[in-house]
Amino acid sequence: MDDRERGRLRVYLGAAPGVGKTFAMLDEGRRRLERGTDVVVAIVETHGRPRTAEQLEGLEVVARRTVQHGATELTELDLDAVLARAPKVVLVDELAHTNAPGSRNVKRWQDVDELLEAGIDVVTTVNVQHLESLNDVTEAITGVRQRETVPDAFVRSAEAIELVDMSPSALRRRLAHGNVYPADRVDAALSQFFREGNLAALRELALLWLAERVDEGLERYRERHEIDATWATRERIVVAVTGGPESEPLMRRAARIASRARPGDDGAPWTALYVSRGDGLRQTGPARLEELRRTAKELGGSFHTAVGDDAATAILDFARGRNATQVLIGASRRGRLSTLLRPGIGETIVAESGDIDVHIVTHDEARRRDARVREQSALGPRRTVAGFVLGLLGPFVLASVLLATSDLHGLPTEAMLFMVLVVAVALLGGLWPAVLASLVSGGVLNYYFTPPTRTLQIASGENAVAVVLFVLVGISVALVVDRAARVAGLAARARQQADTLSVLAHRLVHAGNDLDRLLRSTVELFGLRGAALRSNDGAVLGCHGDPTGPEQEVPVGPDHVLVLHGDASRTADEPLIAALVAHATVLLERRTAMAVKAEQRYLAEGERTRTALLAAVSHDLRTPLAAVKAAVSSLRDPGITWSDEDRADLLETIEDGADRLDALVVDLLDMSRLQTGAVVARQESVDVSAVVARVVGGTAIEVDVADDLPEARADAALLERVLANVVENALKHAGGTSVRVDATCVGDRVVVRVVDRGPGVPESRREEMFEPFQRLGDVPRGNGVGLGLAVARGLTEAMGGTLTAEDTPGGGLTLLVELPGEGISSWPAPLDSNREAPA
Repeated sequence: MDDRERGRLRVYLGAAPGVGKTFAMLDEGRRRLERGTDVVVAIVETHGRPRTAEQLEGLEVVARRTVQHGATELTELDLDAVLARAPKVVLVDELAHTNAPGSRNVKRWQDVDELLEAGIDVVTTVNVQHLESLNDVTEAITGVRQRETVPDAFVRSAEAIELVDMSPSALRRRLAHGNVYPADRVDAALSQFFREGNLAALRELALLWLAERVDEGLERYRERHEIDATWATRERIVVAVTGGPESEPLMRRAARIASRARPGDDGAPWTALYVSRGDGLRQTGPARLEELRRTAKELGGSFHTAVGDDAATAILDFARGRNATQVLIGASRRGRLSTLLRPGIGETIVAESGDIDVHIVTHDEARRRDARVREQSALGPRRTVAGFVLGLLGPFVLASVLLATSDLHGLPTEAMLFMVLVVAVALLGGLWPAVLASLVSGGVLNYYFTPPTRTLQIASGENAVAVVLFVLVGISVALVVDRAARVAGLAARARQQADTLSVLAHRLVHAGNDLDRLLRSTVELFGLRGAALRSNDGAVLGCHGDPTGPEQEVPVGPDHVLVLHGDASRTADEPLIAALVAHATVLLERRTAMAVKAEQRYLAEGERTRTALLAAVSHDLRTPLAAVKAAVSSLRDPGITWSDEDRADLLETIEDGADRLDALVVDLLDMSRLQTGAVVARQESVDVSAVVARVVGGTAIEVDVADDLPEARADAALLERVLANVVENALKHAGGTSVRVDATCVGDRVVVRVVDRGPGVPESRREEMFEPFQRLGDVPRGNGVGLGLAVARGLTEAMGGTLTAEDTPGGGLTLLVELPGEGISSWPAPLDSNREAPA
């Protein structure tokens, strides 16, 4: 590709086939050709429409390439030919088309992307039902699932998108006149896809999608030119919520205003905004915010949060960023005095809103000071009372001291000392005791220390101003000190919350899936008497501590409740409770997921077992059955006279097949009993050497059992079965080499080793060979179904022992059966698991 810039894309968008997209595209090509532009047609589908075919006259058409697909010959856009021709503009019909198998690109829009990358301008067409984001919506409208789609992002990247519009009735008339489909398809099309309701819905969908793209272009233009002023191109509403009980009424009012703004459709877009303080103090809990988010969604709006220390500025910045035309705020709950001293959020928004309309909506909370919202003193009633007492009596006590030492100071010093007293009262009792102290101190200062003394009259105007200023400054200082004390208290509380959340997170993370540990951590952290988690139907999933006394119920998801027993005030801290609930929810979801996973694993294991069992039945059962049947049929054949030797051979074949069937059935039954937990070992003292002798009797297996080997605690019958399976496995894998069995004692365990010098088993696959139906590839089919070692391990574990495998020095595999010894205190000879057989 050369250094040309990327080509420009122009899209003709239609609501349905037949509205004239291809005609409009060809008309655009003819206009450009008349202006002297190099235009070629890469591919156009006329669908047999004469007027569309006429538009092709005079335009250069690039020959299509032929693709053979089975017995069908297909034609596609020849991308290489168009790139070689390198025109200025190329016309490409049906952007969402899927190319024939074997093409360079799967989709035609990918071919168009290559043309654009080559610096060629492209004019193309697409229907709204082929847009990827609208595929589900159009299927719900028309009942037809479109398999050919194009990504919205690619279409949105076009420099120009033009809607080829036509009313549903006009399009149906075109269809009826045969201008869209052949006559034999008109009736079916009119009664199915081209119903008037379908066409109206698709048309509205296309208009709305294009309107959203216009909005995006407008926003890009405003950002590029740094335009902050509101352009009221359409109504957009922002409603500010505090998280208080008035939030839902405000959002409902916003939804009503939005619906009236654009009657006849879904209304104007509206957004609920919550402003979080930058310092993290006095926050609304996440559970409440999630509740508001759900409410906004149910009412047809969206919910957003912003961070800012100045709520009014944050609201206006957000509204201007959204190009909002209206802002809704609730009426202030502040008193008139507070409003006079400091303008509230509503007053600030009205003053600075500019072109944005502001609605101040009254609500029930504005008519009463809600105790939950109104700031209460965090100092406690005792300190507040002490503050009032000091504010009332302190000025008189201070005046007595100052009168007794009147020669040592003057009026300025006395005024400053009274100011110190006001500050002390503010720190002790808060705002209102300090206001009282300021008023009383002003009166005392006037009566006892401002000439003429002992009277409320003031001789000097300057002294009168000083007393008034003293009272005002005292009140102002009291306000500042009280506010600073409140902020400090909130900060300390936030820090305490953060520390507690850190401790809670650490404990909950380490609790993992342990519900009891979670409840224990909850009780310890909050100082409760007890805690329990139960379902809504009353079933208790877990409980810790004393489940009596006052209780507080906290919902955990839709189906469970966390019950906290103890002082409810100790657990009223919403962020901590929210964190606890979140972890409890995750724990329950994790437990549910683990249960589902375990069930799936169980079902998969059962399916694998059934598959292996069917394979065994199909081959390993059929082989001995076929041998038995053939031998019996041969013996019963009257046309054949068998010698005694031949008859003996056939009977031996029958007996061998029957034995193999018997062993296979026993293994299957034992495996079934082990998997269902039906095997119960009868523990007793067992002479291991005798069991070994019975198992290896009549074979060439070497045996090395200590003479003074103690007895083992086991089930004699089960142990014999275990050793028989293990020995049989060793003989199968020995490859003609010798097999040895030895037994000794290690600590309080009796260990029987079965040693072979066959090919061995890689360490990574040793556990696999103890699973049912495993034959590791070195045993020919028909020689068992791979249950022997699985049964042996299961029976060994049922007796309280273990069955493991290790390498044989020099090559081979050693299987170790370890069982608890009977009355063993110590054994002098440690087990050498790599000990060789005697020479």
